[in-house]
This record gives sequence, structure tokens and C-alpha cells, in this order.
Amino acid sequence: MKRAIIVGASSGIGAALALELDQAGWRVGLLARRTDALDAVASRLTNAHCDACDVTRPAEAVSAFNRMAATLGGVELAVIAAGTGEINQALEWRIEKATIDTNVIGFAAIADAAFHHFAEREAGHLVGITSILALRGSGAAPAYAASKAFQSLYLDGLRALAQSKKWAVTVTEAQPGFVDTPMMKTDKPFWVASPETAARQIRQAIDQKRSHVYVTPRWRLIGWLFKLLPRPGTRRWLSI
Repeated sequence: MKRAIIVGASSGIGAALALELDQAGWRVGLLARRTDALDAVASRLTNAHCDACDVTRPAEAVSAFNRMAATLGGVELAVIAAGTGEINQALEWRIEKATIDTNVIGFAAIADAAFHHFAEREAGHLVGITSILALRGSGAAPAYAASKAFQSLYLDGLRALAQSKKWAVTVTEAQPGFVDTPMMKTDKPFWVASPETAARQIRQAIDQKRSHVYVTPRWRLIGWLFKLLPRPGTRRWLSI
């Protein structure tokens, strides 16, 4: 039986992915800050273990991850679905800091712990759920977009490290657009996916050991557009 840990499994994509893996026969360890919501998710699964994990407390979060890995007897898959983000055009530092603490410090701590776990075995699969905003700065949510760019590049770095060591460690970046969760903070969403659709597509990427997946695939078009358009405040000059 394959074993997985999902960090941030109490709601949204993390919870839906827990159900996907459970239905596919995985033994799943669920970690999240909200233990009441986590227990509700676990009650729908056939083979799950739960523990509290607040990624804004990195040392405690890493201990929770390692404790869960030991409980499961080692894992082949680790998914980081924990995250936060708020519209913050007023640039309130409280909001920016909370985003950085979760999406940068917390993300890196768990990714580091998972990578060390896989390095000991020279095999494993790490999945990080980032965002299409990793490709573009956002005036509406500066820290959120920047934190997702950090996650994307951190996953790139871990992938390169695994390849340099010739370890069989797969690193997958799942890059969603709009998904119908509390994290979707916009009045004009489009191409909205359900958490279940997002989880199904991420599981398929896991099965295929892909390095990157847009969720849903049509967001690849927006990704290309973000990469082509000039940055805010810059000009493109035509030389003749």
C-alpha cells in the first residue's frame, strides 16, 4: 500500500486530494492547523491518520511531519497544500507577514523536511500547490503572488538538486487558476474549477510523475500571456 502525507488537508484542494488518494488505495496522513475540520475529512476516508500542524510554527510543523512519516512507516508522496492569501491593496503589514509566514517560511520548512525524508531513501515524490500568480506580480495581493513565485522557484531548486544527486525524487508543481475554495477572493472569477476537479487533475499528474501541471489545463494560455506581457511600469521599444 502506497503512503502519502498531505499538509493542509482540512479543506479545499488538500481535502479533495485526500479523498482522491484514499479512493485509489493510498494510506494517507493528514496534517493541518484546524483539527476539527481535519477530523471531518478523515471521517470520510478508509485509511487515514491525523495530526495537528501549524506551518507558521516551522519547528513544530517539521516535527509533526516527521512524526506522521514514522507513524506511516515512511511515505512515497508528500503534498504541500497549506496556504493563505488576502487582497491587500492597502499593504497592511499584518496581512503581508501572515502570508509570508505561511507560504514562504512554512512551505519551505515542510518541503525541506519532505526532501530530507526522500533523500534518505533516494526516492519519493514531492508536490507543491502554487498558483498561476507565481508568474506575475499582483498589485491586489503583493505578498501572495510573490510567495507563490518563491514556492515555484524553491520546487525548481529541489528538482535540480535531486537530479544532480541522481535520486529518483520527483518534484511536481501544481499551478491552479481559480478554484472554488475560500482562497478564491475575486468578484469576477472565470474558468473556475471545483476542488474535486483540481484534485483529480493533480492526482493524474502524480500518477504520471509530471514536473508541472496547470489546473485546469486551459490556464496554460494565461501562463503564456503572463510571460509575454511586459512588467507593469516598463515599456517595450521597437528597434528598426
